[in-house]
Amino acid sequence: MIWKVGFGGLWGMKSAGATELDAFYPIRPECQEDVPKTRFKPRAGKTLSARRWHASFSQEGQLDIAKVLRRIQRGGVHPSIKGVVWEFLLGCYDPNSTFEERDQLKDSRRKQYDKWKAECQRMVPVIGSGKFITTPLIGEDGLPVDKRVPTSDKRMLQWMQILHQIGLDVVRTDRALVFYESETNQAKLWDVLSVYAWLDADIGYVQGMNDICSPMVILLENEADSFWCFERAMRRMRTNFRTNASSMGVQSQLSTLSQIMKTVDPKLHQHLEELDGGEYLFAFRMLMVLFRREFSFADTMYLWELMWAMEYNPNIFSLYEQPEAPPKSETAMTDKLLKQYGKFERKNVKMGNTEQDSVPALAIFLVASVLEIKNRRILKEAKGVDDVVQILGDITSSIDAKKACTEALKLQKKYLTKTKKP
Repeated sequence: MIWKVGFGGLWGMKSAGATELDAFYPIRPECQEDVPKTRFKPRAGKTLSARRWHASFSQEGQLDIAKVLRRIQRGGVHPSIKGVVWEFLLGCYDPNSTFEERDQLKDSRRKQYDKWKAECQRMVPVIGSGKFITTPLIGEDGLPVDKRVPTSDKRMLQWMQILHQIGLDVVRTDRALVFYESETNQAKLWDVLSVYAWLDADIGYVQGMNDICSPMVILLENEADSFWCFERAMRRMRTNFRTNASSMGVQSQLSTLSQIMKTVDPKLHQHLEELDGGEYLFAFRMLMVLFRREFSFADTMYLWELMWAMEYNPNIFSLYEQPEAPPKSETAMTDKLLKQYGKFERKNVKMGNTEQDSVPALAIFLVASVLEIKNRRILKEAKGVDDVVQILGDITSSIDAKKACTEALKLQKKYLTKTKKP
C-alpha cells in the first residue's frame, strides 16, 4: 500500500527532502507542476517518529499523551504513523486505555460500520462494490429513476438524492495523487461519505466534506477506521456544514473572526470594513475546509495535526462517548494534568474558558494570524476585497504552517488578555 512505503532512509538524513516525503503521497507525473510545493519535512529530534511513538506506550498500552503532544507541536507526525496518531488526536481512543481495550473497541466499531454499510447497500447495491455513481438516482420529478425503489421513505429519497453529488466530488478530490488513480480507492471515499450522509440525516452531505475525509481514507487502510476518524473530525466541524435557507454554519466563525480582528488589530479591521470586507467572507473557504486549498496535501496534514495537538483536551474521548455524563470538575487541575492539554486548550483552561461553545476555535485565530502576517500588504495595496483575496492567495507558497500556528497562539493570548472579564 502507498502509505506503507519503507521509511528507513528518511531518518538517516538531517531532514527529509520532498522526494522522500512524496513517496508516501505520490503525485501523478502530469500534475507535478500544478500542485503547491510542500514545505513540511520530517525532522529528526522534532517530528514524532515511529520509534518515539511506540516508546510512548506503557507495557499495558496506556499512552503518555503529554509527551506525544509536545513532540507533535514541535514538528508534526512522521508520515508512516499519521493515521494511528490522528485516531488519538481526534478522540477515537482514550490515551489511558489498554491495548486490549482499544482492540475490543476497534472490533466493535468495525462491526457497527459493517452493519450500517450493509443497510445502505440494501438500498443502493453499488455501495461496497468497489464502484461508485456520478449520475442521479432521483429524477427532476423527485422520484427514483429505479421504479422499484419505494417512494414513501422521505429520508431514503433525500439521501439517495445526494449520492451522485458525492460521486462527482469524489472524482475531483485530490486527483493529483496517485492514490486516486484507483477506482477502488475512489469508491472507498464514496462509501465512507455515503454511509456518513445516511447516518447524519441533519447535515447529510455538503461539498467540502470530501476534502476533510480524503486524508483519513488515504492514511488508514481499513475503511471502517477511516469512517470513525472522519466521524470524529466531523464532530469538531459539523457546524461549518450546517445550512439553512438564510445562512451557512461557518458564518458564525466569520463573525467571531471579525470580533477577534477588531480586538487585536483595530486598524486592519477598520481598513477591511472600509473595503466592504468587514464580514470576512474572503476567509470562508479557509475555515470551511481548514486550508485544504491553500496548502499542499502534505502541508495540510501537517497543519491539521499541529492544530489538533494544540487544541487537544484529555477528556475528548469521554465527551464523545458519554456526552450525557456530568463534566469533570476542573478544581483539582494540577501541572501534570495541564500538560495533557494542547498549548491552545491549556491557555483556555488557565483563563477559565471551559465552555466549548463560547471559545473561538484555533482555526479562527489561524486565519487571523494569516491576516496579521499579510497586514502591511493589505493596508498598503488592498483597494478592494478582490485585492485582499489576491494577497491571501499568495500564502500557498509563502506561509509556513508552524509559523502560522505560532502566530495564532500569540493572537489567542492577546485576545484573551484584552477580553478577560475583571
